[in-house]
Amino acid sequence: MPNITIDNITYDLDTLSDEARAQLTSLQFVDSELARLTNQTAVLQTARMA
Repeated sequence: MPNITIDNITYDLDTLSDEARAQLTSLQFVDSELARLTNQTAVLQTARMA
């Protein structure tokens, strides 16, 4: 059973509602986009200084 911990509370993913799973999927997408944009910003700042 996969689990996720939010605010020190562990949830069983199999017991989450469909809406909660959809929100989790959206949150994962947002987190990955933030990481991608952070990396892109670092690349562009490096290029600007070069």
